Amino acid sequence: MTHVPISTPPVCALGLMAKAPVAGEVKTRLVPPLTAAEAAELNMCFLRDMAANIANVSETAAATGLVVYTPAGAESAFDRVLPAGFKLLVQRGANLGERLGNATDDLLQQGYGGVCLINSDSPTLPQSLLLRAIELLMAEGDRVVLGAAEDGGYYLIGLKHAHRHLFDRIAWSTPDVFARTKERAAEIDLPVELLPPWYDVDDGDTLSQLCEDLFFRESSNGAYAAPHTRSFLDSIIKAEGLARICPKLSNRRTAT
Repeated sequence: MTHVPISTPPVCALGLMAKAPVAGEVKTRLVPPLTAAEAAELNMCFLRDMAANIANVSETAAATGLVVYTPAGAESAFDRVLPAGFKLLVQRGANLGERLGNATDDLLQQGYGGVCLINSDSPTLPQSLLLRAIELLMAEGDRVVLGAAEDGGYYLIGLKHAHRHLFDRIAWSTPDVFARTKERAAEIDLPVELLPPWYDVDDGDTLSQLCEDLFFRESSNGAYAAPHTRSFLDSIIKAEGLARICPKLSNRRTAT
């Protein structure tokens, strides 16, 4: 495990849960309409944008950004992807629940006052949601902060104690994850603070939703501009047309 320097509470760790952006290993549900190489490049753009978003938030809030990555030994895949000062922490565990629980415990043991673990598939995630998560988590008293994803999971979970019960008996990658997590919190009388919902980009439908945000809406509920993601998708659209990646939007004219 890469050592994360001890931080003085109440600094909050903002950790992106991420796979190394290797073709054929990431964003496989986007192949097609993307090629495996394009999906890996898009995944790298997501990481760049979300890390930059977190770095911006950290300039105005008591927070530190890092990537909680898999697989072990893939550190070089993140070279020149992350902003200066970003840390790396390897994931540990046989399933997502174990990895989330271990990452929370590892970071709390490093001295952070709270930990927010964030999926790396929401490049337009508004900064306001990250700031609100920090505010809620670092207030007095114990709680879990949850940001519901539109697919039934969550895009963020924030904790100040390693409540491993929250990750027990969860059928991961199903539409029930968010609901079951709230049930686990109720079983241990842990207060739940909810953030507004947002979306992950995992398949063709959510890729179209992303293109809607990036190319057709002047303002989308404070969505982050995601410049790396936008530039990459724009390059495909200009070369091959919008129908190449978003057939549902093929009759629309982009605002590029």
